[in-house]
Amino acid sequence: MMLFVSLTAAALLVVIDQLTKFYITNHYTIGQIKELISIAGHKIISITHVRNSGAAWSILQGNTVFLVVLPILLIAALIVLMAMGKVRSKLEYASLSLIIAGGVGNLIDRIRLHEVVDFIKWEVFKFPVFNFADICVVCGAIMLCVYFVFFDKSDKKADSKTDEVKDTESAPEEDNNVQEQ
Repeated sequence: MMLFVSLTAAALLVVIDQLTKFYITNHYTIGQIKELISIAGHKIISITHVRNSGAAWSILQGNTVFLVVLPILLIAALIVLMAMGKVRSKLEYASLSLIIAGGVGNLIDRIRLHEVVDFIKWEVFKFPVFNFADICVVCGAIMLCVYFVFFDKSDKKADSKTDEVKDTESAPEEDNNVQEQ
């Protein structure tokens, strides 16, 4: 059930990503900038239509085949993990759904256009222009880190089971010592 909900949520996020990119490509020319949010005359966020043939911060420019194959493999691996029941919590499902959605959203652009449509510019400090899919990936990755750091109990359970085994193995020796006296 959680697999279905997660993949449905991911699909909805992909639709939102593609709709925003469709709007930008049909209403803004490449390089066009429109101030979206400003406070006291200071730009905060602008719409800036750019294209990126690389990955984050334009690294791996022109490596379209690699930037198509790698996300396909990673997305498939995440879906397989979810389908095999390796995902243990709703937070983990949600984070993986966001990562899958962002990966698919940018993958569609790479396959269709051989580059990604970016349009959100954070004006407060120098930062690369990004898109909704990028937000999904980043939020999903942060949520996954939070899950593993603060909520994942699998290592602690394994450690406590190891301690229990050690305690039960040493218990008979203590009983033998008591019986000998």
